[in-house]
Amino acid sequence: MSSFVIKSIGNVLNATSLLSANYASKKALSLFASPRKGRYTELQRKLINSAYFETLKYENLEIATYRWVGKGKTVLLAHGWESNASRWEYLLNDLKSQDYNIIALDAPAHGRSDGKQFNAILYSKFINTVVQKFQPDVLIGHSVGGMASVFCMYNHDLSSVNKMVLLGAPAHFTGVFSRYKSMMGYNNRISNGLDKIVFERFGQPVDYFSAANFTKSFKAKGLIIHDKKDKIIPIEDALLFANRYKNSELIITEGFGHSLKDASLTLQIINFINQ
Repeated sequence: MSSFVIKSIGNVLNATSLLSANYASKKALSLFASPRKGRYTELQRKLINSAYFETLKYENLEIATYRWVGKGKTVLLAHGWESNASRWEYLLNDLKSQDYNIIALDAPAHGRSDGKQFNAILYSKFINTVVQKFQPDVLIGHSVGGMASVFCMYNHDLSSVNKMVLLGAPAHFTGVFSRYKSMMGYNNRISNGLDKIVFERFGQPVDYFSAANFTKSFKAKGLIIHDKKDKIIPIEDALLFANRYKNSELIITEGFGHSLKDASLTLQIINFINQ
């Protein structure tokens, strides 16, 4: 969406909040949680058709998983917002060359997984379901897939996971939420209403959901990769992760953007896995 359309929607909801702040806030949260893309295109389907497809269940939702079978370490891949498992195409051949047992999943409301709305907490429960099934040694998450992976590691027993790779991951939900509010130009009625709904639904204030703080207790070794000029998630988030996640190393890149799709990084990820 263009910035004009985004601001126009924000203005409409701001006007609506004068009549009902609660209604406008719920609409704002629904907009925040509704991906506009992430389902598969025909071209993307060609990649996942090469995998063994299996669905798992979390409550009443089906989780789409894809497996490229290997005899080596099991690696689980968690994509980010408005994406799907095909985003790992650039990485797959190199992982296959190591004979890793590769698993990827689609997030809620993405790819072939069920759901109409997305949040990182629900995604973390999807990831946990997949982890319990396949017992991966390594967990790799891009963007909010990294945040959801941290939430999962913090809230569940992932005893099989001994290494974690965070690619362009947000360090805290406060920043993600603040950038959304700013982008939309929401007034204080909606901003405060959004915070209130999060507390009502999840039982904690927005600032509780700090992925960086959660990593303080992690025993699994971590690799944090972030681009200096990432326009989606600022480099400060990576620095916060590095400060909190004591058992980790940080690689700062320049020129790879938020996607971090580059062969040189793939080699460093493989070296990290094989250490």
